[in-house]
Amino acid sequence: MRILAIDMGTGTQDILLFDSDNAVENNVKMILPSATEIAARRIRRASKEGCAVALTGVVAGGGPCSWALEDHMKAGGKAYATPEAAQTLNDNLDEVRADGVIIVPEDELRGIDAVRIPMRDLDLDAIRTALAAFEAGTGFDGVALSCLDHGAAPPDVSDRLFRFEHLRRTVEGRNDLLAFASLPEDLPEYLTRARAMVHSAGGEVPAAFMDTGPAAAFGAIHDEQVAREQERVVLNLGNMHLLGFHLRGRKIASLFEHHTGEVSAEQIVRFTQRMASGELEQTEIFTSKGHGAYHADRSLVSRSLPPMVAVTGPRREKVRGTALKPYFAAPFGDMMISGCFGLLRGFAQVYPWARDAVDSRLGALEDA
Repeated sequence: MRILAIDMGTGTQDILLFDSDNAVENNVKMILPSATEIAARRIRRASKEGCAVALTGVVAGGGPCSWALEDHMKAGGKAYATPEAAQTLNDNLDEVRADGVIIVPEDELRGIDAVRIPMRDLDLDAIRTALAAFEAGTGFDGVALSCLDHGAAPPDVSDRLFRFEHLRRTVEGRNDLLAFASLPEDLPEYLTRARAMVHSAGGEVPAAFMDTGPAAAFGAIHDEQVAREQERVVLNLGNMHLLGFHLRGRKIASLFEHHTGEVSAEQIVRFTQRMASGELEQTEIFTSKGHGAYHADRSLVSRSLPPMVAVTGPRREKVRGTALKPYFAAPFGDMMISGCFGLLRGFAQVYPWARDAVDSRLGALEDA
């Protein structure tokens, strides 16, 4: 069985073509620029050439592409966007217009002289081209996808709070990291980015979605050292977001989410220690420009930090040498595709027919 797992981040998209006929270590892996970083590079190139740009496609991840577009307009360049693509910049299109972007219907773009910049978090054609170039085969039995979706928050609601309320509701509904795995039809309407990403898969093979933070945490506990400990803290230090979990098995005692670039190493240590002891408050995170904190099950909370503090993510160096005494998890020898291993578990959760194939290579699934 072949499952294509794609973990879409801010800096990179981490890809694993899982093949149950081969050892995991021999599966095809690719760490490539993220979709938003690709769009940002195209915007900067058009800006350098003095061209107007037109964003087309669907809602996708922002960050780098938004910053590149802002620089483009500051330099005097024109920017157009279709209504759906413009939601990449802001769900409130009036605010996008106020920033100087001209919103136009797709059919009106034909008469506009501008470089088209396609917005989408998933480009299967490009991935298949790369696979074909190395004779890796372009067919698979399913796709497992992840990204971080803030959700389309109402105009008067903080998107940071709106995102964190989604996390909290998910855990309240079922306290299990795998509760974040979903069939396409079960994704809430407000998760517009996640729904657009799944839709881009085209429906040719079964698809599953899992939020990128829980996927990375679940992947990290496949490291042999982490797996030995029933109680552990797992920190995912992504290029944009930091998500911390205090876990017993797959159950979540506590969690918090912040922006990696907004916190110092000292803050990460303090937040993590207070999360593990059950003392971390929502206001501590939100007022420091983060998303929030939540204690899901105080019966699982410790008075002190557990011995295992596993860290994954491309910005893990931020906590090296700190009081957390972090263990840098590397499941199956590869830290950068931690999320992909979590995605495989998520795919097998929503498609039980895939469980035997996934378990045959990742091992039996630990209890929740």
